[in-house]
Amino acid sequence: MPFKHVALLGLGLIASSIALTLRKNNPSIKINGFSRSESTRNKAREIGFCQVFDSVSSCVDGTDLVIMCVPVGAMKDTMKMAAPHLAQGVVVTDVGSVKSNVIKAIKPLIPKDVSFVPAHPIAGTENSGPEAGFAELFVDRWCILTPTPQTPIEATRKVKKFWQSLGAQVQEMDANHHDLVLSVTSHAPHLIAFTMVGVADEFSKVTKSEVINYSAAGFRDFTRLAASDPIMWRDIFINNKEASLEILGRFTEELFSLQGAIRRQDGEFLQKYFERTRKVRRNIIEAGQDTSEPDFGRKSG
Repeated sequence: MPFKHVALLGLGLIASSIALTLRKNNPSIKINGFSRSESTRNKAREIGFCQVFDSVSSCVDGTDLVIMCVPVGAMKDTMKMAAPHLAQGVVVTDVGSVKSNVIKAIKPLIPKDVSFVPAHPIAGTENSGPEAGFAELFVDRWCILTPTPQTPIEATRKVKKFWQSLGAQVQEMDANHHDLVLSVTSHAPHLIAFTMVGVADEFSKVTKSEVINYSAAGFRDFTRLAASDPIMWRDIFINNKEASLEILGRFTEELFSLQGAIRRQDGEFLQKYFERTRKVRRNIIEAGQDTSEPDFGRKSG
């Protein structure tokens, strides 16, 4: 573990999972925490995964790693509060799932003697809040680092070791490329889920909740995505507008293509399309990023 004293700015799912994993793997490490929400601070104190402070300045005091675990829309204001109180040599990182806009917002605020290593652990659940965290969240998941040309190599190395100590696999990537990739693998799927669940909600008002009562596995999986933190996803789409719109444009083209095949009753086209997409699922399982258990590992009942 390259750090001895960590500050968590934001105390939700990711922050609490970081703290619980650190406590499990490195019992001697010091962990500070701060949240703007008094109720969140109180809940974190009740759980006891870190020492909770009522101000950013006291939270970052004496630390050698500061992790911003707030929604991407709150990163800039959080950094403004923290910057004047960062000690020389401190490493700052984040967990935002958008990187280009976060770098643009944060980089000008970082003091000259402080290193900034942008990061994104690709891990999470539909649950949020300090009580949602668990120590195994990052095991065998990917964490993407997007260092800028000005990021010291040694700081990047330390942050890489930090995430590896939590069980994650670490990869470096250009920030713009990261945002495009995540639009495909995470952002667009969530937006499609939000849309489909919204359509179903309107339809259920006509069918008297039959959509809810008779939900099949596909729709249930959509609702899991659609249950994610609304504030976090609002900020993601606002801050990753260009990549999101590009991928949604491509999705619309594919949807029209399938729509035409259904209208034409073109079974050969549909079968080949579904066979191709089925291979993607197999590749994800082979890469160890999901389970092949029946019904996706969902418990019956």
